[in-house]
Amino acid sequence: MAETSRVGKRGTVVIPAPLRRRFGIEEGSLVIAEERPEGILIRPAVALPLETYTPERRAEFLLSNAVDAEDYASAVREVRGMGLDPNRIVHRRPDE
Repeated sequence: MAETSRVGKRGTVVIPAPLRRRFGIEEGSLVIAEERPEGILIRPAVALPLETYTPERRAEFLLSNAVDAEDYASAVREVRGMGLDPNRIVHRRPDE
């Protein structure tokens, strides 16, 4: 399917309604404009929420993912280097 559109002020392009419906593009949707050898490709974009971990959560990961006593001791040093007390972080020790 190909349709002609005009470029408006500020570079706006109207995507024909049948194409918007087909690809789930609604007002406020994100799209990606890519340069291609044959022209510009405009396609729907997907934005996923990003989880931001607190220092305590990162410390929990470090401590809980230790595989042996040596690895755990290294994690404890790293957590202390973050200014946190490993004994106050809920986690699983490698020997449990």
